[in-house]
Amino acid sequence: MSATMTIRVSEDTLAKLTKIAEGTKRSKSFLAGEAVSAYVERELSIIEGIQRGLTDVKAGRVVPHEQAIAEARQIIAEARRKKAQG
Repeated sequence: MSATMTIRVSEDTLAKLTKIAEGTKRSKSFLAGEAVSAYVERELSIIEGIQRGLTDVKAGRVVPHEQAIAEARQIIAEARRKKAQG
């Protein structure tokens, strides 16, 4: 099922969309719909991740910054040692 909506884009964006449509043999409407879908999925994923993080903070499931940096540096140093050993 799909719904129809109207959007406004700059002339530059429309020109680029037209070029893509011609190059892919797809309609501008199809490509715009795909782009909006991809954007919505990506943004929703980001928002949900932030919400999970805030829930973790409220529940006290956090690691102090200094500890996280120390662990990251340890992982990097170990990876460099392994790489140097061949």
